[in-house]
Amino acid sequence: MSSGWSAGFKKLLTQRVECTNLAANGRSTMSFMKEGRWTNALALKADYYLIQFGHNNEPGKPGRSTDMPTFVSDIKKYVEDVQRAGAKPILLTPLTRRQWDKTERGRIKSSLAPYAEEVKRIGAEQKVPVIDLHSRSIEVCEKLGREKCLEFSPMKVVDGTNTVDNTHLNEKGSVLFGRVVAEELVKVVPELKPYFRLEADASRDAQ
Repeated sequence: MSSGWSAGFKKLLTQRVECTNLAANGRSTMSFMKEGRWTNALALKADYYLIQFGHNNEPGKPGRSTDMPTFVSDIKKYVEDVQRAGAKPILLTPLTRRQWDKTERGRIKSSLAPYAEEVKRIGAEQKVPVIDLHSRSIEVCEKLGREKCLEFSPMKVVDGTNTVDNTHLNEKGSVLFGRVVAEELVKVVPELKPYFRLEADASRDAQ
């Protein structure tokens, strides 16, 4: 079963906080808004909004793909809507696709780099916290190596054949990258640190 990092992320939260995941597979900045999902998210009147897109904005996805200017304007709208609602937006660059470079062994050449750069630029421009999950996930994957990355990559069926899904995560991957997101979140938004069990879990995992 494939998923993202949110399930692993939520496991690290204390009971003092409620986290609602409204992310949906296959949605881009555009389709998420068109389907009314963003309106539903704002209706929650949350204190913080973690905003991450990119994968489904890429070309080749009918009904989802956007050009880069649309991606940028959409992200800015998400930020402005959250601020207008009196909440705090937090941007995340997209988790890397595990696309291994064919010429430089052991390195990832992610097609999502342009989207990550735009998100960082918007964050700096709007003075909004940014978690650079794209860079951090590349670091993690390159450190582990291609074979180890297979351990947290689910399988998918393509033309009747089981194939490794190098975009989504299985349960192990969700735990791994959920922790990365949590660790980076408390760095860019320190006031959220009391709501996570990072130190306790790290100590237990080391035993």
